[in-house]
Amino acid sequence: MRLPNLRLITPKTIRSAEGAASITLAAFLSAASVGAATDPAPDATAPGDADLSAVAAIGKALFSDPTLSASGQMSCASCHDPNNHFAPANARAVQLGGPHLDLPGLRAVPSLTYRLQTPPFTFGVLDPTSEAGEAAPQAVAQQGAGAKETAGPSASTLPAPQKTAGAPAAASPVPRGGLFWDGRADTLQEQALAVLFTHFEMAEPDRATLAATLRARYGDRFAQLFGAAVRDDDKMLIDEAAFALSRYQTEAVEFHPYTSKYDAVLAGEAQLSPPEARGRALFDDPRKGNCAACHLDTRSADGRPPQFTDYEYEALGVPRNPAIPANADPHYVDLGLCGPLRHDAISTQPGNCGMFKTPSLRNVATRHVFFHNGVYTSLKQVLRFYAKRDSDPRAIYPIRDGQVERFDDLPARYQGNIDRADAPFGRAPEDGDALTEADQADIIAFLQTLTDGYSPSDE
Repeated sequence: MRLPNLRLITPKTIRSAEGAASITLAAFLSAASVGAATDPAPDATAPGDADLSAVAAIGKALFSDPTLSASGQMSCASCHDPNNHFAPANARAVQLGGPHLDLPGLRAVPSLTYRLQTPPFTFGVLDPTSEAGEAAPQAVAQQGAGAKETAGPSASTLPAPQKTAGAPAAASPVPRGGLFWDGRADTLQEQALAVLFTHFEMAEPDRATLAATLRARYGDRFAQLFGAAVRDDDKMLIDEAAFALSRYQTEAVEFHPYTSKYDAVLAGEAQLSPPEARGRALFDDPRKGNCAACHLDTRSADGRPPQFTDYEYEALGVPRNPAIPANADPHYVDLGLCGPLRHDAISTQPGNCGMFKTPSLRNVATRHVFFHNGVYTSLKQVLRFYAKRDSDPRAIYPIRDGQVERFDDLPARYQGNIDRADAPFGRAPEDGDALTEADQADIIAFLQTLTDGYSPSDE
């Protein structure tokens, strides 16, 4: 069976993970879903795909297919385990990949859940309703003054917010959106392609090799959907495969289920326990946890559930992680927006260096490592970092020759980008910690309500 008009709707027509075009396509493909193909077993429609469009069903098969990697043993699901909210099931700081599954990555692998609303990367204006009172990092405005004007925007080349009595701070553009820790992909299609060809991940050697595998294993199904010409066009075949992966992540409810206890609370179907309620109050309190300044916890203006991220970028100054093999080289440093994985005008601006995207906190209690470098392995350690980074740095950073090496994972020339103003940061030792141990325990109790799969019987 062939649907000749379906080829008019391609990955190129869907420029973001969410939008009217995506919704229309999902409905259209679901109505036009085709039967099983005549290729080998991987081309067959798997059980449980009834709620997916034909192209998303292919994406589901691709997601778990290790033959798409150079090793023949690694699939998307290897790092994004469906049984662990599409995050790694192990506690490695970085995952192993490459042709022989022996090459370590550079950053902790994030979850793929709740990516649907991620906007493309841009420098945008602060939302005053969600960012009220959030200060710019100290000294950022003084960084990068000599950078080339043609190199692109950065926090350093833009004026710091100015306040006048009785008036809110003027909005300043900030980096926002994009996928990966450094926002270098704008769509789920781009993200999938990057992973397929990255040498320490799935490590496909070239497009021809990947296209040959796709042709052999999924050729009939793609031809039924997009026309026979797709078989003979490597670029089209690969583009449609990336499109299928994005449709699977868009349509499959397990990528955005909204079934946490907190969702039930917002729906009026559950109540927070006393520790959870105290934790949420601390989470929201701009003088205490101040977590909600970046991890937004209220519904959007159009009523959508909170994503627990503002998609913006911060330099937090987390400690260097010796468990990452790349860090054995004292000259190696991960600068986030400035590379080593991002290579564009954004990466050339000093004011962007050390900044990483704020992740969603949904399902955070099920994570095994935290922050971009996986330096911490428990929420208790994470809350301790926030509570003590500035008030008790000896508890956070290494000590050499009696001196605390603060911000030891970021060169001194970029340390002005680190947020030292927003609570719970900015406290001197004599001020004490912003969060007591009891406060930290309550915040963790609240964070545990963000885990999907809640049932009232769990109480």
